[in-house]
Amino acid sequence: MADPRTAAPRPLSPEAHARLRSHLGAVNTAVLQRLDATLPWYRQLTPDERSALGLVAQRALQGFVASFERPTTTTGHVLRDVFGQSPTELTRAISLQRALQLIRTMVDVVESTVPDLVPDRDQNSLREHILHYSREIAFALADVYARAAEIRGAMDSRLEAVLLDAVLRGHDADEIRHRATALGWRGDHGVVVMAGAAPGEDGPGFVRGLRRAAARLECDLLVGVQAERLVLVAGSVTDPSGVAEALTPWFGEGPVIVGPVVESLVDAHVSARHALAALSAAPAHPRAARPTPSADLLPERALAGDPSAREALVEDVYTPLAEAGTALLETVDAFCCRGHSLEGTARELFIHANTVRYRLRRVAEITGWDPLQPREAYVLQTAVALGRLSAARTPG
Repeated sequence: MADPRTAAPRPLSPEAHARLRSHLGAVNTAVLQRLDATLPWYRQLTPDERSALGLVAQRALQGFVASFERPTTTTGHVLRDVFGQSPTELTRAISLQRALQLIRTMVDVVESTVPDLVPDRDQNSLREHILHYSREIAFALADVYARAAEIRGAMDSRLEAVLLDAVLRGHDADEIRHRATALGWRGDHGVVVMAGAAPGEDGPGFVRGLRRAAARLECDLLVGVQAERLVLVAGSVTDPSGVAEALTPWFGEGPVIVGPVVESLVDAHVSARHALAALSAAPAHPRAARPTPSADLLPERALAGDPSAREALVEDVYTPLAEAGTALLETVDAFCCRGHSLEGTARELFIHANTVRYRLRRVAEITGWDPLQPREAYVLQTAVALGRLSAARTPG
């Protein structure tokens, strides 16, 4: 037995069909007048835009009348009859909400005016036709906007990939700003890059979930899956640690590195360089936390040949210690060589243990690295070694 919801409505009499065709122009005029009277946004459109939408309404009415001659009208027929050869042009003119208002207004006019044009014996059949055709128009409209969304999604994905490549490579600032504006990027401050292993999940589903997580953090996000590596560029970051903790579960197993926060997307290549260098050096420090700031892997990065890590250790750690006097450098050197023993360091330097403690506190204040923490003492030891090598290579 046929489903009454999908079965074709009963045909109209030839007399009713002829009367509908003769009054089609009047109904179309009534539709346009109703649009102008009830939809404020329609009155604000340009003449060309109003003409295009009026053409859609006219085609819909013509298709409605033609459906009486073609009882098996389907969504495909309606799609061609109403929206023409380029249905996605409608999506550029108005939003889905406004398109629904347009169709709803047209159906209201048809329901209120058309029944008066046909004999009483055709009333029930006409109502069935109106319900059937309006349903097919709704399906066709949903199809048009769904296809447009897929096309926009594919274009946005390509644009995002190009923008991410330009950001990571540090391309021209104007190029980055132009592409970011086209993509809708608003995070013009607090930009940070994260890098780690890509998850093994299905790509599209994983990326959608990641974007929802970033939206909850009120952050803009660029997502790049490069082979087995996942790179994220987050903007509008006010709490770097909180954002890093929230986004880390979306990475695969292994280390997750967080680059330093920079001012804008144009400067994001700096954060990316630190993050990617630290990711390459991360296997040398398997005990590192997850996520790990790129600065916490400076010794491993220096050993791996990262010039920016060597520069940071020399300029930010060794140089301030050297400028503070030889006593602090000697104390750090002796403390590390004596197995982090306060008493052993005091005996070697012929000073009191409290003096050693005082000097180590000064080292922590000057450099930000605490020698009493084994890991941070290793950073200091590496910085001192690199600084001495740098000083030995520099004439004078």
